[in-house]
Amino acid sequence: MKPTIADLRRDYTRDGLTEAQAPVEPHVLFSTWFAQAVEIETTEANAMMLATVDSAGQPHLRTLLLKGFDERGFVFFTNYQSAKGEQLSAQPLAAMSFWWHDLERQVRIEGMVEQVSPEESDAYFHSRPMGSRLGAWASPQSEVIAGREVLEQRLAALEIQYAEQQPPRPPHWGGYRVVPSLIEFWQGRSSRLHDRLRYRLKAGNWVLERLAP
Repeated sequence: MKPTIADLRRDYTRDGLTEAQAPVEPHVLFSTWFAQAVEIETTEANAMMLATVDSAGQPHLRTLLLKGFDERGFVFFTNYQSAKGEQLSAQPLAAMSFWWHDLERQVRIEGMVEQVSPEESDAYFHSRPMGSRLGAWASPQSEVIAGREVLEQRLAALEIQYAEQQPPRPPHWGGYRVVPSLIEFWQGRSSRLHDRLRYRLKAGNWVLERLAP
């Protein structure tokens, strides 16, 4: 007999997370966990879920790739005129989550969102493969199109246009930084008694708290 959805479960036994292991700054712990995920995870360690909210209060969720992080926040790139770009323009707030299956870990992040500098967007854009750069010009992201041939025709025209020169960064394409006010580190533990350590920004300083699972 096949198990029902309710029967699907896993006991997490790989590791634990104590307050003694938590540095003062959460980005330091994230850096450690991320490096371990890059080394161990069998899928893209920088894959994340990004949640935004539109002007009507409707939440929207999708998977993106993290492209940078430091003490200032977490960076991703997209079309500013896309659905998520419009949502961030109306409500510059977002939530992110990373799930690292092999490590039995999750990280949740919440905060304000700001555009990165044009220089940062230029630097990343020009580091991308040529196909990705042309794709940023070819795709009217989130718009309804008649069919895939629309994209293929646009790409073919761009390949001719930029056959002997480098394409500039589109003015409608660039980076966002999620400036965190909350970061939670979740480590799976046995019997569902998971470790949850939350960093919460208060008066410019990070406060560390343990949450019940």
